[in-house]
Amino acid sequence: MCFLCDSMNLSELKLLVNQLLALPGENEWIEFKENNMNPEEVGKRISALSNGACLSNQAYAYLIFGIEDETKKMVGTKSHFRQQKKGNEDLEHWLAQRLNPRIDFRVYDFEYNDLKMSLLQIPSATNQPVRFSHEAYIRVGSYTRLLKDFPEKERKIWLNTPQEVFETQIAKSNITKQALMDLLDVAAYYNLTRQPLPPDTDTIIRKFVEEKLIIQKGINHDITNLCAILFARDLHDFDDLYRKAARVVVYKNNSRIETEREYTGTKGYALAFTDLIEFLDIVLPKNEIIEKSLRKNVNMYPEIALRELIANALIHQDFSVKGTGPMIEIFEHRIEITNPGKPLIDVLRFIDHNPVSRNEKLAYLMRRLNICEERGSGIDKVVNACEYYQLPAPEFIKAESFTRVKLFATQNLRNMDKADKIRACYQHCALRYVSGEKMTNRTLRLRLNIEEKNYSTASRIISETINTELIKDADPDSKSKKNAKYIPFWA
Repeated sequence: MCFLCDSMNLSELKLLVNQLLALPGENEWIEFKENNMNPEEVGKRISALSNGACLSNQAYAYLIFGIEDETKKMVGTKSHFRQQKKGNEDLEHWLAQRLNPRIDFRVYDFEYNDLKMSLLQIPSATNQPVRFSHEAYIRVGSYTRLLKDFPEKERKIWLNTPQEVFETQIAKSNITKQALMDLLDVAAYYNLTRQPLPPDTDTIIRKFVEEKLIIQKGINHDITNLCAILFARDLHDFDDLYRKAARVVVYKNNSRIETEREYTGTKGYALAFTDLIEFLDIVLPKNEIIEKSLRKNVNMYPEIALRELIANALIHQDFSVKGTGPMIEIFEHRIEITNPGKPLIDVLRFIDHNPVSRNEKLAYLMRRLNICEERGSGIDKVVNACEYYQLPAPEFIKAESFTRVKLFATQNLRNMDKADKIRACYQHCALRYVSGEKMTNRTLRLRLNIEEKNYSTASRIISETINTELIKDADPDSKSKKNAKYIPFWA
């Protein structure tokens, strides 16, 4: 439980006190006191609670004066905290000077039912234990003890430094219920998860709080980046996110010189994804096929491949790269899908490796929303679809500041260069392997539409791919080339 805010008003303070009292009792990050504001004891408790919050993965700890610790009964304190002195110095200032590091604990003096109350909101320790007068403390049960007597706890504090990730950062704070409904398309969450939309706003908000999409802040709420990037009606309402909308650029030919058409989404990803796919269906070139004597236009690029690659670009982007977002560029004979941030795994291992994402919460929720496939299957499906459509193998590019995937339009083998053929051979071999099979001359011929009489062409491509050390003989001791089988280099 925490309030990620700079200050709290009276109603928020009362709500926080009620929430803390509703918990089973004191713990490593909550302590109740009636009156004991002894400076040395308060300093030790601030250290202990801050360190305890770190161990409990809490953003804040709380020390509340005016409550009996055993009964949790509100009795009020004799005087407010800010009235306390240490000699001629304000107690708050005296404590701050003796904490290392100097954490920004906040003092709230207020009245609850005509009772004087004081609440200290204490940030969690980060990077190192918090010390008071050169000693670090920790709460063990109801006692405040020296942290050095518990080396395992101290080690965990050093290792358990909270790291704020993009999804949990706040996109907009202190939002009223009505403003939440105006800013967010909450119905999309229920539609995509196939749940009925509740009839009342309070139930909807409780669900979004449970999902940690929004954070309760007294009577108002904070909207997380995860919530906004998925469900914003308009990303322009969120200053740091509108540049993360997916953009589509259609070029006149195979260069970036002349633009024919552009599309930039304004909605959150959960809302915009279908619109994006529909726009691509309109602008992408079609192939005409004859099926049961009827002419039919189909997209040159398989929809499953587009869906997976675009979803991956949204999920795996590096949100810390400012000023740019996912981009889909459509050329006459290819599509390029780019997202900010270099991939976290080798592009050669995209087919077999479980994806590693910077944005695990976003990835998890987009799968729950049925926007993308299950973990580990997406790139397999892309490569398989390209093979089924007899398209050249997709190209995965790793750069220092971006990741790019290229899909190519239909192309005859004689028009492919050596790199295209080797890439197709490697991906086919890897795809066969993860499917529990092995590549042969015959399977590669089927993949590249090579006639049986031209088996030597397939053999040459296999040999060139072996020379690049991307594939290898499954049985290097076998002398039969006719029945040779091949596996990827990492197998």
